Amino acid sequence: MNAKKKTKNVLMLLCALILVLSACSSGGKEGASGGAKGSAQTAEEAKLTENDPGWKVDTSPITFDWYINFAWFPHKWGDDLTSQYVTKKTGVSVNFIVPAGNEAEKMNAMIASGSLPDFITLGWTEDAVKKMIEGGLVLPLNELAKQYDPYFFKVTDPAKVSWYTQEDGNVYGYPNASSSPEDYKKFGDNINSTQTFLVRKDMYEALGKPDMRTPEGFLNALAAAKEKFPDVNGQPLIPLGMYDFHEKGNPSLEAYLQNFLAVPYEKDGKLYDRTTDPEYIGWLKTMRQANEKGLLAKDIFIDKRPQMEEKIAQGRYFAMLYARTDLAAQQNVLYANDPNSVYIAVDGPANSNLDQPTLSGPSISGWTVTLISKNVKDKARAIRFLDYLISEEGQRDTFLGEKGVTWDTVDGKDQLLPEVAKLRDTDRDAFDKKYGASHKFWMLMDTNITPAWEPPAVEPFKQMVDWTIGKAKSFSQFDQLDPQGNSEEGIIHTKILQEWGKVLPKLILSKSDQEFDQIWNNYLKKREEIGYAKVQEYKQKKYEENVAKLADFIK
Repeated sequence: MNAKKKTKNVLMLLCALILVLSACSSGGKEGASGGAKGSAQTAEEAKLTENDPGWKVDTSPITFDWYINFAWFPHKWGDDLTSQYVTKKTGVSVNFIVPAGNEAEKMNAMIASGSLPDFITLGWTEDAVKKMIEGGLVLPLNELAKQYDPYFFKVTDPAKVSWYTQEDGNVYGYPNASSSPEDYKKFGDNINSTQTFLVRKDMYEALGKPDMRTPEGFLNALAAAKEKFPDVNGQPLIPLGMYDFHEKGNPSLEAYLQNFLAVPYEKDGKLYDRTTDPEYIGWLKTMRQANEKGLLAKDIFIDKRPQMEEKIAQGRYFAMLYARTDLAAQQNVLYANDPNSVYIAVDGPANSNLDQPTLSGPSISGWTVTLISKNVKDKARAIRFLDYLISEEGQRDTFLGEKGVTWDTVDGKDQLLPEVAKLRDTDRDAFDKKYGASHKFWMLMDTNITPAWEPPAVEPFKQMVDWTIGKAKSFSQFDQLDPQGNSEEGIIHTKILQEWGKVLPKLILSKSDQEFDQIWNNYLKKREEIGYAKVQEYKQKKYEENVAKLADFIK
């Protein structure tokens, strides 16, 4: 009897243990996914149509890991009023993951491991985009939408979805800061460019506002600035600033300079080799002469963005080939110290005809793309949160914050409260920490929608924005031409870019035009040996495909 009782007790304990473990397992799963019960419902089960914001089905707490492939991104989710409001509304919190050093190394390591965070945001030009898609590491957004949230098809732009649709018929990423042909029709009068040639206002005016469009005027202005303003608050003046040199080149001395020179992208339907354009080569030689004359500080060859931002805030650059949006915080610092010490946009390097620059406006490819990992902890919640962020409601929430707290409707216009707007325009860092609106979280920002909530541009930014209006062009058809991944063309293209990354600083540092020509000719020869013609053939085919792909949306 005792043995039977003992056996019975053991069995009862085992049963209880199984129930506890089962409950723990279920609870653990639900906790990790933030309420698996609600999220597990398909769109059909939840009776969702394209008109129904799917995120409303389940607003229980969930935290997604979101990788941002930019080492400079400093922000956290939840330490400001805007992200707190989005979490309160949707239940979603975000744990941002940012590389500590080299972005490409971090991205490649994650791909090699086959383990990616829930969301991934990176530049659309990155090879990693193709690698993740080809490796089956990210999920098709259109399939997730069909299964869990057809709202996707209402809030996304058909042209952008078509543009990012792959050969297998699926779309894996959605862009930010993207403008389709339809957007140019709707918002064309207000579309601007971020590309600018900037000068420090007080110095430029003190020099008599020199014309810097010609090589002679450009060099004379740099020399005059260095002579008249040898130092800034005890630190040497840097006559010309630009983006940092990296293993594949320098954007300031490539697309920026070429666009200021109005170098065409194509001629008679054939892609034009902008790198060999005579006007462009002539200006690279001008940069060489600037270095020879001691007008290029060694800083520009070694500094990375954090060092540059520090020096911009100190006002140490006289002129810069740089994006106006990339010095917003530093511009505020300068403006607070002395409104005349800010940077303004002026006519910069030009071709021999002094044609107006053709600056890059927002393209259909945008700036970055955001993808959802196959390892995502909750597919339904992920696609629904993505769709919420893309929607006009999500754009308003992330740009303005919570109504009555950070914004209100004044004279029929939704806009930031005066004290909130004032902090944004005077101390961007403090604004980000306290309020967190106005594109602090830019991963899916729609720069066509949000201007409707912007107050009129004010200084120290208005002048820079206004200068670019009318000069911004859409070059969407020339996007996504580069071969990526491990294809033969992709490998060749990478080798050519790496060779260019080595050659560009050598050209600028060369001791004479003859040495420049020798380095240049050797580069062209090596480029051909590596397989340049094969890459150009690939690009031409992609360009023609792009033109055809956009044709339906340009009508």
